[in-house]
Amino acid sequence: MSTRTTATATATAHTRRGSTFLRVAIALQTLTIFLQAVSAGLLLTSSYGETLHSAGARVMYGASMLYVLAAVLAWKPGGGSPRPVLYATGFLVLASVQVVLGIAHVPSVHLPLGVLMFGLSLLDLARRRDR
Repeated sequence: MSTRTTATATATAHTRRGSTFLRVAIALQTLTIFLQAVSAGLLLTSSYGETLHSAGARVMYGASMLYVLAAVLAWKPGGGSPRPVLYATGFLVLASVQVVLGIAHVPSVHLPLGVLMFGLSLLDLARRRDR
């Protein structure tokens, strides 16, 4: 009886930690996408904007990969829903498309996709905060 209670308490603590890590990863992703919008404005108005936007793209891509990792860790060992893994994978695909479009200099798709990604990430963050 005591072993079962301890196992349940441990699983609950692990799930809570995984959920917190997931929220932090989504918040970081949302912040990096927002900073990309700021650096895009600098890209148009300053000489160092291109450098900032390029570096920010790498950070944003890394944040998307961290989100996938956090989603998998919250799902697999914690026994949570696999839905965040699908969302995180979708964001990683969108981030990959963003990088390709940015390198190819296709702003007619790159900019709206960035706005869409920010909105979706913000919605995902708000949905996670409710849980």
